[in-house]
Amino acid sequence: MSYDRYIAICKPLHYGTLLGSRACVHMAAAAWATGFLNALLHTANTFSLPLCEGNALGQFFCEIPQILKLSCSHSYLRELGLMAVSVWLGFGSFVFIVVSYVQIFRAVLRIPSERGRHKAFSTCLPHLAVVSLFVSTAMFAYLKPPSISSPSLDLVVSVLYSVVPPAVNPLVYSMRNQELKDALCKLVS
Repeated sequence: MSYDRYIAICKPLHYGTLLGSRACVHMAAAAWATGFLNALLHTANTFSLPLCEGNALGQFFCEIPQILKLSCSHSYLRELGLMAVSVWLGFGSFVFIVVSYVQIFRAVLRIPSERGRHKAFSTCLPHLAVVSLFVSTAMFAYLKPPSISSPSLDLVVSVLYSVVPPAVNPLVYSMRNQELKDALCKLVS
Protein backbone atom coordinates (compact mmCIF):
# COMPACT_ATOMS: atom_id res chain seq x y z
CA MET A 1 0.00 0.00 0.00
CA SER A 2 2.74 2.46 0.87
CA TYR A 3 4.56 1.80 -2.41
CA ASP A 4 1.29 2.19 -4.32
CA ARG A 5 0.67 5.53 -2.60
CA TYR A 6 4.28 6.58 -3.24
CA ILE A 7 4.03 5.87 -6.97
CA ALA A 8 0.56 7.44 -7.25
CA ILE A 9 1.63 10.68 -5.55
CA CYS A 10 5.32 11.05 -6.36
CA LYS A 11 5.44 9.55 -9.86
CA PRO A 12 1.87 9.66 -11.20
CA LEU A 13 2.85 9.69 -14.88
CA HIS A 14 4.85 6.48 -14.42
CA TYR A 15 2.20 4.67 -12.37
CA GLY A 16 1.25 2.20 -15.11
CA THR A 17 4.82 1.22 -15.88
CA LEU A 18 6.21 1.13 -12.34
CA LEU A 19 3.24 -0.58 -10.75
CA GLY A 20 2.07 -2.90 -13.49
CA SER A 21 0.70 -6.38 -12.96
CA ARG A 22 4.17 -7.91 -12.95
CA ALA A 23 5.39 -5.64 -10.13
CA CYS A 24 2.21 -6.34 -8.15
CA VAL A 25 2.68 -10.10 -8.57
CA HIS A 26 6.31 -9.86 -7.44
CA MET A 27 5.41 -7.80 -4.35
CA ALA A 28 2.50 -10.10 -3.45
CA ALA A 29 4.66 -13.20 -3.95
CA ALA A 30 7.43 -11.75 -1.78
CA ALA A 31 4.97 -10.87 0.99
CA TRP A 32 3.25 -14.26 0.87
CA ALA A 33 6.54 -16.20 0.70
CA THR A 34 8.00 -14.26 3.63
CA GLY A 35 4.85 -14.74 5.69
CA PHE A 36 4.63 -18.43 4.84
CA LEU A 37 8.29 -19.07 5.66
CA ASN A 38 7.96 -17.17 8.93
CA ALA A 39 4.82 -19.09 9.91
CA LEU A 40 6.35 -22.43 8.90
CA LEU A 41 9.48 -21.87 10.99
CA HIS A 42 7.48 -20.81 14.05
CA THR A 43 5.02 -23.69 13.69
CA ALA A 44 7.75 -26.31 13.31
CA ASN A 45 9.62 -24.94 16.30
CA THR A 46 6.47 -24.63 18.43
CA PHE A 47 5.58 -28.29 17.89
CA SER A 48 9.07 -29.29 19.04
CA LEU A 49 8.78 -27.44 22.38
CA PRO A 50 8.13 -29.64 25.41
CA LEU A 51 5.27 -28.21 27.46
CA CYS A 52 5.41 -28.85 31.19
CA GLU A 53 2.97 -26.18 32.38
CA GLY A 54 0.02 -27.91 30.68
CA ASN A 55 -1.41 -26.92 27.35
CA ALA A 56 -4.09 -24.40 28.33
CA LEU A 57 -3.49 -20.82 27.22
CA GLY A 58 -5.06 -17.72 28.69
CA GLN A 59 -5.81 -16.42 25.20
CA PHE A 60 -8.46 -17.01 22.59
CA PHE A 61 -5.82 -18.06 20.04
CA CYS A 62 -2.26 -19.36 20.20
CA GLU A 63 0.28 -16.61 20.60
CA ILE A 64 3.97 -17.41 20.56
CA PRO A 65 4.79 -15.57 23.82
CA GLN A 66 1.97 -17.46 25.56
CA ILE A 67 3.25 -20.81 24.28
CA LEU A 68 6.79 -19.95 25.41
CA LYS A 69 5.46 -19.41 28.94
CA LEU A 70 4.31 -23.05 28.94
CA SER A 71 7.68 -24.42 27.81
CA CYS A 72 9.96 -25.97 30.40
CA SER A 73 13.15 -26.47 28.42
CA HIS A 74 15.86 -24.26 27.06
CA SER A 75 14.69 -24.97 23.52
CA TYR A 76 12.66 -21.78 23.78
CA LEU A 77 15.91 -19.99 22.88
CA ARG A 78 15.41 -21.25 19.31
CA GLU A 79 12.00 -19.59 19.30
CA LEU A 80 13.50 -16.37 20.61
CA GLY A 81 16.00 -16.55 17.73
CA LEU A 82 13.13 -17.05 15.30
CA MET A 83 11.33 -14.12 16.84
CA ALA A 84 14.47 -12.03 16.29
CA VAL A 85 14.38 -13.04 12.62
CA SER A 86 10.69 -12.09 12.50
CA VAL A 87 11.43 -8.72 14.08
CA TRP A 88 14.20 -8.17 11.53
CA LEU A 89 11.82 -9.00 8.63
CA GLY A 90 9.12 -6.80 10.13
CA PHE A 91 11.60 -4.01 10.69
CA GLY A 92 12.61 -4.21 7.01
CA SER A 93 8.98 -3.77 6.00
CA PHE A 94 8.57 -0.98 8.52
CA VAL A 95 11.60 0.88 7.15
CA PHE A 96 10.24 0.49 3.61
CA ILE A 97 6.89 1.95 4.72
CA VAL A 98 8.54 4.83 6.60
CA VAL A 99 10.83 5.72 3.67
CA SER A 100 7.86 5.62 1.29
CA TYR A 101 5.81 7.92 3.50
CA VAL A 102 8.68 10.35 4.06
CA GLN A 103 8.97 10.66 0.28
CA ILE A 104 5.19 11.05 -0.02
CA PHE A 105 5.02 13.76 2.64
CA ARG A 106 7.92 15.63 1.07
CA ALA A 107 6.12 15.58 -2.28
CA VAL A 108 2.75 16.51 -0.75
CA LEU A 109 4.19 19.47 1.14
CA ARG A 110 5.50 20.83 -2.18
CA ILE A 111 1.99 20.82 -3.69
CA PRO A 112 0.99 24.48 -4.01
CA SER A 113 -2.76 24.12 -3.57
CA GLU A 114 -4.40 23.45 -0.22
CA ARG A 115 -7.01 21.23 -1.89
CA GLY A 116 -4.31 19.09 -3.52
CA ARG A 117 -2.46 18.63 -0.24
CA HIS A 118 -5.70 17.75 1.54
CA LYS A 119 -6.59 15.16 -1.12
CA ALA A 120 -3.14 13.56 -0.96
CA PHE A 121 -3.12 13.45 2.85
CA SER A 122 -6.64 12.01 2.96
CA THR A 123 -5.45 9.23 0.68
CA CYS A 124 -2.43 8.34 2.82
CA LEU A 125 -3.34 9.02 6.43
CA PRO A 126 -5.94 6.23 6.88
CA HIS A 127 -3.43 3.61 5.73
CA LEU A 128 -0.73 5.10 7.90
CA ALA A 129 -3.05 5.12 10.94
CA VAL A 130 -4.00 1.45 10.52
CA VAL A 131 -0.38 0.40 9.95
CA SER A 132 0.76 2.42 12.98
CA LEU A 133 -1.89 0.79 15.18
CA PHE A 134 -0.87 -2.68 14.01
CA VAL A 135 2.88 -2.15 14.30
CA SER A 136 2.82 -0.40 17.68
CA THR A 137 0.53 -2.94 19.37
CA ALA A 138 2.33 -5.93 17.81
CA MET A 139 5.69 -4.58 18.94
CA PHE A 140 4.32 -4.01 22.42
CA ALA A 141 2.87 -7.55 22.53
CA TYR A 142 6.06 -9.27 21.47
CA LEU A 143 8.75 -7.01 22.91
CA LYS A 144 7.33 -5.99 26.29
CA PRO A 145 9.24 -7.17 29.35
CA PRO A 146 7.71 -10.15 31.17
CA SER A 147 7.49 -8.08 34.35
CA ILE A 148 4.54 -6.08 33.00
CA SER A 149 2.78 -9.08 31.51
CA SER A 150 -0.67 -10.01 32.73
CA PRO A 151 -3.31 -12.23 31.12
CA SER A 152 -5.80 -9.38 30.68
CA LEU A 153 -3.19 -7.00 29.21
CA ASP A 154 -1.95 -9.73 26.85
CA LEU A 155 -5.50 -10.40 25.72
CA VAL A 156 -6.31 -6.73 25.09
CA VAL A 157 -3.08 -6.14 23.17
CA SER A 158 -3.52 -9.25 21.03
CA VAL A 159 -7.06 -8.17 20.13
CA LEU A 160 -5.77 -4.69 19.28
CA TYR A 161 -3.23 -5.92 16.75
CA SER A 162 -5.04 -8.97 15.37
CA VAL A 163 -8.70 -7.95 15.22
CA VAL A 164 -8.93 -4.15 15.18
CA PRO A 165 -6.78 -3.28 12.10
CA PRO A 166 -8.53 -5.75 9.74
CA ALA A 167 -11.92 -4.69 11.11
CA VAL A 168 -11.20 -0.97 10.85
CA ASN A 169 -9.57 -1.15 7.41
CA PRO A 170 -12.80 -1.45 5.35
CA LEU A 171 -14.46 1.23 7.44
CA VAL A 172 -11.55 3.66 7.07
CA TYR A 173 -11.31 3.22 3.32
CA SER A 174 -15.05 3.24 2.69
CA MET A 175 -15.46 6.52 4.60
CA ARG A 176 -13.88 8.22 1.60
CA ASN A 177 -16.93 7.19 -0.42
CA GLN A 178 -19.39 10.11 -0.50
CA GLU A 179 -22.46 7.84 -0.83
CA LEU A 180 -21.48 5.99 2.33
CA LYS A 181 -20.89 9.27 4.18
CA ASP A 182 -24.34 10.50 3.15
CA ALA A 183 -25.98 7.22 4.22
CA LEU A 184 -24.17 7.32 7.59
CA CYS A 185 -25.22 10.94 8.20
CA LYS A 186 -28.81 10.01 7.29
CA LEU A 187 -28.68 7.05 9.68
CA VAL A 188 -27.25 9.10 12.55
CA SER A 189 -29.71 11.96 12.13
